[in-house]
Amino acid sequence: MEKADRYLSAGTRANTRRSYRAAIEHFEVVWGGYLPTTGDGIVRYLAEYADQHAISTLKQRLAALAQWHVTQGFPDPTKTPTVRQLLKGIRVVHPARARQAAPLLLRHLQQAVEWLEHEADAAWQRGDHSTLMRHRRSIALVLIGFWRGFRGDELARLEVGNTEAQAGEGITFYLPYTKGDRQHEGTTFRTPALKALCPVNAYINWITVAGLTQGPVFRRIDRWGNLSDEAINSHSLVPMLRRIFKDAGLPEDLYSSHSMRRGFATWASANGWDIKSLMNYVGWKDIKSALRYVDPTSSFGGLALNATSIAPLQQPALPER
Repeated sequence: MEKADRYLSAGTRANTRRSYRAAIEHFEVVWGGYLPTTGDGIVRYLAEYADQHAISTLKQRLAALAQWHVTQGFPDPTKTPTVRQLLKGIRVVHPARARQAAPLLLRHLQQAVEWLEHEADAAWQRGDHSTLMRHRRSIALVLIGFWRGFRGDELARLEVGNTEAQAGEGITFYLPYTKGDRQHEGTTFRTPALKALCPVNAYINWITVAGLTQGPVFRRIDRWGNLSDEAINSHSLVPMLRRIFKDAGLPEDLYSSHSMRRGFATWASANGWDIKSLMNYVGWKDIKSALRYVDPTSSFGGLALNATSIAPLQQPALPER
């Protein structure tokens, strides 16, 4: 069974397994519930925390409890009519506004990259290799994250062996699985070289200065400038990005790792991309997911009072291939 357990475990994402374990522990230890439980038990559990947690958190815990019962051979108590009615009531009594990351504006991206390039050149001139590596990594991170619309976990899972870059041509990334790739068939992402803010040059500069030939693309660098063999933790991206934006003189609290993805979607929409082209490029399977990332103000184009904050002054448009 050890070999079978390995494949069964691989069939579920590690983050999902951790969150499900935490949900079961919360039900049993924090709330004091007993498993297996009934629909009434689920109702009482939800009612206890309805005013303390977001509906998304409650639904995630329901998913964990449902999976536990099904895998243990018990009826699923989360699908009863009473549980569905209670969830509906929670939405009515505790309406929650969906929180979205602010889209990273292209002019802010340009400001950050210009600052990073200046600091990288200064580090090279004084022979400070560790600082040079740190800034080259940051440039590649924000440019690839923006122009490719990658999530934080996707950036953390990029591998040098699965990446092909040609200066002046383009860059190709292969990910064995993504959030939208439920069957783990693998997805190839391509991005052309750009005249400005080029992710291809940024990638080549980074792996060259870091001497990378295999393993993770984006790796941890400790306080002494030592480059790790392990990939960065996707959860560390938010403080890393906010530090970059702060040092570049930008409002760092405004942005998160999703800001790059949403920033690209907003830029693409403002520059005439239709929703089908955007979905194909980023890899969205569900149109609702795609629309959540598009800033609706971009639909007003030049008539919007803040149109200059959306449309770039020097637009490094993705050329047709």
